[in-house]
Amino acid sequence: MNRRLILLLAIITMVSCNSNRQAPQNKDAGSPQNITVVNKGNVEFDRYFTNKTMRLDYFHSGTAQEEHFAVDQTVNDGNWPGNKSKLIDKLERGPYFFEVIDKASKVLLYSRGFSNVFSEWQSVPEAKTQWGTFHESLRFPWPLKPVTVIVKKRDASNKFAAIWSTDIDPASRQVNPAEMIHTNKVDVMMENGPAAEKIDLVILGDGYTGAEMEKFRKDAKRLTGALFNAEPFKSRIKDFNVRLVETPSKTSGVTKPHLHVYKRTPLSVHYSSFDSERYALTYDNKTIRDVASAVPYDFMIILVNERTYGGGGIYGLYTTVSVDNKYANYIMIHELGHHMAALADEYYTSAVSYEIPKVTVEPWEPNITAMFDKDKLKWKDLVEAGTPLPTPWNKDEFDKFEYKIQKTRDSIRAALLPETVMEALFDKQQKAEDTFFAKEKYKDKVGAFEGAGYNPKGLYRPQLDCIMYSRHMIYCKVCQRSLNQVMDEYVK
Repeated sequence: MNRRLILLLAIITMVSCNSNRQAPQNKDAGSPQNITVVNKGNVEFDRYFTNKTMRLDYFHSGTAQEEHFAVDQTVNDGNWPGNKSKLIDKLERGPYFFEVIDKASKVLLYSRGFSNVFSEWQSVPEAKTQWGTFHESLRFPWPLKPVTVIVKKRDASNKFAAIWSTDIDPASRQVNPAEMIHTNKVDVMMENGPAAEKIDLVILGDGYTGAEMEKFRKDAKRLTGALFNAEPFKSRIKDFNVRLVETPSKTSGVTKPHLHVYKRTPLSVHYSSFDSERYALTYDNKTIRDVASAVPYDFMIILVNERTYGGGGIYGLYTTVSVDNKYANYIMIHELGHHMAALADEYYTSAVSYEIPKVTVEPWEPNITAMFDKDKLKWKDLVEAGTPLPTPWNKDEFDKFEYKIQKTRDSIRAALLPETVMEALFDKQQKAEDTFFAKEKYKDKVGAFEGAGYNPKGLYRPQLDCIMYSRHMIYCKVCQRSLNQVMDEYVK
């Protein structure tokens, strides 16, 4: 359901950085720069920033072989919601990474890893022959002086390399410091402290009519309740603020192309993204950013007023959840793992519309590994003595069952059967998985279980089961640690 991050391992990017072609709106845009910064640690916030959020909007275009950037606008996105003392991203997750550098002194001011819809576009077959363009945003504290923003991308060896840069002068006529006037109603669900000291979630809704706003609020309460009943969120509930922004729609529900259902909704969420019937995304980045900026936020959740199974999660962008599906709680927690911590999907039997390349380098995601060297296993410190690597399990028998389930799943969708039929299939699948897992010797151990990241062979996951692998409502120990590491970047 989440973007196929592992596919980026096979992409060698060719980027044109001619400023006249890429960013005619910004005369300062130029070739990618590999600037040697003069610091490695965090700077004093008040010395370099004001308490506002700068949002750099740009268009990201290209094919599977190349990509181009063009600045759209630079605007004030409200008060800065992030931690003011933890400005440098030490985790360096995601296929992309951006840095904000003081133009004069070369001091590194801010950095974050991220993903985007464009990187998904590059991994679908159409991108080999067609162009795609997507709107994206980078958000960072409002600088007091001119800065250089550098976007980096992982190369074939998974190292970050600069692919685009642009200079921004906060005093320039091209930078709009005006505060946006918000008219959407805001509901505060949970507030445990100042935004700069907490993890701020904003929840938006799409496909809810004005008469369904109470349903939106109840759905948000129910799904966040499920989230904060799962570890590590349960233990850290006091680290979160949760706010809702209402966006009433003229019609109920959203677009579902595979089912021949089409709507015009405020946030333009649609199923069938990249021809995956369960993948629900919106490409209207500017609208969702404008709506979300009514409140301080670090992470965004979009509730989709639908019963049809679906959702999505993109690192640093948003999570989407079909709220009325029987497995909505699972979708919420699973997709937030992608969005917050860049966790990889650990399953591999579901049909996808992405091309899966051979894995030749160690994946950057924290919860999967190619285990080229088991002595350097990412989570080796969590492996108990006596646990073999790779870790044996009854994979062949399990896979035969899972592939039969996926074949039945495809036939249900092809026949346009009611959602209750699909949910019944998932119930059957989960009960059978419980039986399989109960027999496993290492079912509660951390090891290296083959099958992960859409690959049945050559990639390994940390534990036999995890919410990133199945619909069981628990993160494995490695995924919990990965989420905690991200949370630590946002709390005081």
